[in-house]
Amino acid sequence: MTYNRYKKFFFFLSVALAGFVFLGIVNVFFSCYIFPKLATIPFFSDLDVFRKMTERVTVINKTEQVVVREDDSPEKIASQPATAMVRMVTLFDGQKGTILEPLVQTGVLLTNDGMLAIYEENSSIREGSRYQVILFDGSQQEAEFVGRDSLIRVNFFRLRERMNTPAMAFANSDDVRVGKKVMLLQSTETEYQNHFTTGMIGAFDKTFNLSAKTVSFSDNWEGVFRVYGSEADSFAGGAAIGFNGEMIGLIGSFVVDNKMETFIIPSNILRDSLQQAIDGMLADRPVLGLYYLPITKTLKLSLGLSRDRGALVYSPSGKTGLALLVDSKAARVGFMAGDIIMAINESEVDVDHPLPKLLHGLKRGDNVVFTIWRHDKEERREMIW
Repeated sequence: MTYNRYKKFFFFLSVALAGFVFLGIVNVFFSCYIFPKLATIPFFSDLDVFRKMTERVTVINKTEQVVVREDDSPEKIASQPATAMVRMVTLFDGQKGTILEPLVQTGVLLTNDGMLAIYEENSSIREGSRYQVILFDGSQQEAEFVGRDSLIRVNFFRLRERMNTPAMAFANSDDVRVGKKVMLLQSTETEYQNHFTTGMIGAFDKTFNLSAKTVSFSDNWEGVFRVYGSEADSFAGGAAIGFNGEMIGLIGSFVVDNKMETFIIPSNILRDSLQQAIDGMLADRPVLGLYYLPITKTLKLSLGLSRDRGALVYSPSGKTGLALLVDSKAARVGFMAGDIIMAINESEVDVDHPLPKLLHGLKRGDNVVFTIWRHDKEERREMIW
């Protein structure tokens, strides 16, 4: 009796399983073949049930594509820093009866209380001049001159009303790597609009000096980013920003040997300079006053030097009088053309730690010891900075 009961149970179970399998096969056959075929017939295609079935079949085979519009990205990224771009109009007071053309320059707001920076190769600051700043929204504010940092060729101004203004966010320029994509911004006369283009950091030029000469100057910054872009030369005075919207540096340019040189002053040195301007210390920065060549392995070989690092006190004529400024600290300490400055206070001078960078770290009144190489022997020169 028990045996017959189990036998009957397994029979019904087998029939049920066979039925499920058969229904599954029929469902697949109709879903994948019969219904799609019927849905192509005009009469059936109008029926809601066949339209939905056809949609399900389409979804299964659909490949969804996401299109990223790169041409929209720069505009969105630049939207916030663009508000910190300004135009400054300098009105010169001429003699009676004369008219002097105003000077129009691009500037960058760096603080929320209206401090702004303007790159200028040669200072145009004159006593009695007036400065009007046109903000991104077209409003106009009067500005006052704060100071010039000749180290990086930048003038600082402050809006007189010290209103709550947009400000550019600083990036850490030490983190910027070659190949990084950047945007170059420049203000325009049109409200709520700036010029911008994209470029790329092509190199960090460790030996490029802001002297605007074929030789380096001890009191101009050394070490800039080189930017590659078809229109980079026309963006001098503007800001270079990364794709996170932070400023990598201030764009500058000048002509050396009939060649236009365009570069980016790193944001870290600009930030240090801004702090000195705020603290009123720009006028107190000491000047060493000598021309030199940064020594590299190539320069060592080409000039037959005994060392492959340091700063070679230099003038193309070889005359000491043309390598040092008259009555400068360098002249008083006794530097001569051909000297190699090897170290400042035990900090070695090389392309990663150039002469201007080491001098920039000194404070007025510091005791400074220069280690130099002269006539194949080491000497020391000491002075009060």
